[in-house]
Amino acid sequence: MATKICNARIVNEGKIEEADLLIEGKIISRIGKDLSALPATKTIDAQGLFLLPGLIDDQVHFREPGLTHKADIFTESRAAVAGGITSFMEMPNTVPNALTQELLEDKYQLAAKKSLANYSFFMGISNDNIQEVLKTNPKEVCGLKIFMGSSTGNMLVDNETTLRNVFQHAEMLVATHCEDEQTIRDNMQQFREKYGEDVPMEIHPLIRSAEACYKSSSLAVSLAKEYNTKLHILHISTGKETNLFDNSKPLSEKRITAEACIHHLWFDDSYYAEKGSLIKWNPAVKTKDDRDTILKALLDDKIDVIATDHAPHTLEEKQQTYFKAPSGGPLVQHSLVALLEMYHQGKISLEKIVEKACHNPAILFQIERRGFIREGYYADLVLVDLNNAWKVEKSNILAKCGWSPFEGQTFKSKVMHTLVSGHLAYTDGKLNDSEKGMRLHFDR
Repeated sequence: MATKICNARIVNEGKIEEADLLIEGKIISRIGKDLSALPATKTIDAQGLFLLPGLIDDQVHFREPGLTHKADIFTESRAAVAGGITSFMEMPNTVPNALTQELLEDKYQLAAKKSLANYSFFMGISNDNIQEVLKTNPKEVCGLKIFMGSSTGNMLVDNETTLRNVFQHAEMLVATHCEDEQTIRDNMQQFREKYGEDVPMEIHPLIRSAEACYKSSSLAVSLAKEYNTKLHILHISTGKETNLFDNSKPLSEKRITAEACIHHLWFDDSYYAEKGSLIKWNPAVKTKDDRDTILKALLDDKIDVIATDHAPHTLEEKQQTYFKAPSGGPLVQHSLVALLEMYHQGKISLEKIVEKACHNPAILFQIERRGFIREGYYADLVLVDLNNAWKVEKSNILAKCGWSPFEGQTFKSKVMHTLVSGHLAYTDGKLNDSEKGMRLHFDR
């Protein structure tokens, strides 16, 4: 099978250039100015469209196994592909938690049968599974995940000996959720005394506070520096935390890196009045100043990648009172179009979006032959129309939970085609599940 893409404006490696592209099987075989004479089984005329590498989302929760009433690998990978995300890395706080090599491998077997996108799964760390963790194969698994703050699930690691063991002995990337548990508990008690069970949603960033985030993130950074650990701090939500990171080295040489999520770049605490629990995430969406400082750190290369932390719950679960409503929401279908909206607003360039959402995850995780539009690389590609407005409505939401924090939002840009390893998996509203995604491999 050969697919030809003609007349595309390719956004790749800091440049935008018009070119054609030939895909043979799963691989990009030719990139050139005029490949129209070359034979192909299928031709896509990309006149007026921009061609990006498929996005690589380094943090999702697809809820399988054990929580499939909220989401599953099949439904959420389809939503991801419709949003231009061609590869994902999924978190271990499913049920049971992925805390053994066997349970971790079970998830890979599920994805091989169900996932439309390429996939990898983090190995989970608990207070008592360090020997299992150290068996993880760095060429086959994206990284290790540690919750320094319990978030959703029962994977809180609060034992200092365990933390030191992990940071000292881990030979592969350690990704952390950083919120200080004791600070959060103290804040909860304070507001529970004031409001009882009826804590307003806008109090969320005061309970899961900037102080809680910084205390935990700074501890992680200090441990990583002490043991020279490869540390990746997920979902930075405060301006203060951005001071923990630097831009003095190229990403490939950094030992300490950071991620920003689309919700912390888009929303701020003024949205709680309208959106309520639909924007309740851990860590919390905080102030406008926090949001703007995170964006600046992203543009300055202190923050390295953009992800979603896609973490669906049912609408019924989200509509409960503050302490009962779980944190998290669906984002994979709308993260790219939200970033493109920020481009239209003059906040970020197309080249920087591609750098942070496509190139840098590939560099940071050392993913083999993905994340760039290059000859010899897998054909993970997304074609977008920057001037094709559409509105997010229940009828076009693909996440299993059936809602989105972006509901009612009109986006100027639209994903037109997504190719996963050469397979045309999505075309303007239609998904093709006839081929499944591939397991990611890592050049380590």
